[in-house]
Amino acid sequence: MPLIDSDDVLEPLGDGGGATVVVGMSGGVDSSVAALLLKRAGYRVVGLFMKNWEDDDQGEYCSSRQDLVDAASAADVIGIDLEVVNFSAEYKERVFAGFLREYEAGRTPNPDVLCNSEIKFRAFLDHAVGLGAQRIATGHYAQVREFLGRFQLLKAEDGGKDQSYFLYRLNQGQLSRTLFPIGHLLKRQVRAIAREAGLANHGKRDSTGICFIGERPFREFLARYLPRRPGEIRTLDGDRVVGRHEGLMYYTLGQREGLGIGGVRGAAEEPWYVAGKDMARDVLLVVQGRDHPALMRERLVAGDLSWVAGGVPADRPHVHWVYAAKTRYRQPDAACEIERIDGESCEVAFAEPQWAVTPGQSVVLYESRVCLGGGIIS
Repeated sequence: MPLIDSDDVLEPLGDGGGATVVVGMSGGVDSSVAALLLKRAGYRVVGLFMKNWEDDDQGEYCSSRQDLVDAASAADVIGIDLEVVNFSAEYKERVFAGFLREYEAGRTPNPDVLCNSEIKFRAFLDHAVGLGAQRIATGHYAQVREFLGRFQLLKAEDGGKDQSYFLYRLNQGQLSRTLFPIGHLLKRQVRAIAREAGLANHGKRDSTGICFIGERPFREFLARYLPRRPGEIRTLDGDRVVGRHEGLMYYTLGQREGLGIGGVRGAAEEPWYVAGKDMARDVLLVVQGRDHPALMRERLVAGDLSWVAGGVPADRPHVHWVYAAKTRYRQPDAACEIERIDGESCEVAFAEPQWAVTPGQSVVLYESRVCLGGGIIS
């Protein structure tokens, strides 16, 4: 007996009617099941494996060869063609160059956000349209719906896997052509479907690490592209040296692990946390205690704004805390107000202080389950 009723699985996709959809297949279980469900729903499905990193393609941390094998195996079981395309030049220019610039400036970027907007839903979409596709699809945990003539980006049903945070820069043109076939499913349901269909990757663990680059020793990797600049670790007031750091680019606000601060005479036994960076002097600033006031923020300013609907959210002057925000992935929604939007930037105020709001990361705004958009925390 199937673990999931097929009617429940296929209903959100409707009847494909033979329309062509190109599915980004990474070799993982999510994108494989996305392709499988589309095929069952009556779409003409073509798989596309994207190769976007070549600098150390033969290195021990490169998983792209095995991922391609897994994608090809899944495509064979599903009964679809698989094409391989190389977007490494686009990735370096549109994503990785900005990634390095942000780290060099002392901020902590999120490459997955740019990777989605510039590669998975731009270069990939353009290529798919060139193949004659009407739609593209991915294995992201998110949902799209048309509402009053506009396309909305919605959270996934599986709150623990929801990836709308990484997709907030998608625009109307991209969403109108995109399907998220597994957005209405829980992760355990996706694995069950894969297992029942005989997909060998049904138990494959989720990928982590830098988008398309994967898991590797972060400091060693970054040092290949940016020079190390060691310096002092000082208390927030700057009065006391408590250690040495290997380079400001390796640390992020709120970080506790890897500081190497031993017992400091006269200091409390509480753990140390990164509270800031003095870029001019190459000094890492730290405080003790996770709840230190320096780690808490009641408001933030964000720039480089992107709104899913194409315009700014509605002004709600008489309704307090109507919006919610995430300042990092997997963070619980935080009630907030959008106090100012001037086109170039916005100011967000929180109902409760937020911990370790980090420059370079994205703040993503929601109204209930609808992702409105967001910007880069400055």
